[in-house]
Amino acid sequence: MLDDVHKELVTSIGKAHEALKRDLGKLRAGRANASMLDGIRVDYYGAITPLAQMANVNVPEPRLLTVKPWDKTAVKAVEKALRESELGLNPQTDGDLIRIPLPPLTEERRRDFVKIAKKYGEECKVAIRKARHEAMDMFSEMDSSGDAPKDDVDRAKRKAEETVAEGVKQVDGFIAQKEKDIMEV
Repeated sequence: MLDDVHKELVTSIGKAHEALKRDLGKLRAGRANASMLDGIRVDYYGAITPLAQMANVNVPEPRLLTVKPWDKTAVKAVEKALRESELGLNPQTDGDLIRIPLPPLTEERRRDFVKIAKKYGEECKVAIRKARHEAMDMFSEMDSSGDAPKDDVDRAKRKAEETVAEGVKQVDGFIAQKEKDIMEV
């Protein structure tokens, strides 16, 4: 029973890490990366469709993305969605291929991205702390109801604290690496 609570805690921490990695992947470091466009949604015949479900995204050069919609009639809609995104992109259409040149990041823009990365890291830590709090509540409930011996509950609490500390340490590592990538010129 105590192990189940710990497994649930580990699963929650893993999910928080995955969400953080996904969010950090969307942040632009110095070079182009196809996951930058993961959040783009296109109004395609009245339905809001994720870009990845209607086009191929490639990175032919470090500062260039190309998007090739599978349906040639969707080129204008994709270009519009890219232009209106909050990424500040300036797509250029070349037949049925959309080229997205990425200008070098300014120092100020890099700092903004670092702030956003740190915000994502803090959100991840909050999710981890919430999972910790839920696990500790379950341990305390087991202790007070007599479902598990006090020594076992105390041991499980210490193990959970160590797991949470390791999870937070990993978040700090992810953020430090992303900050290094962003600030690298």
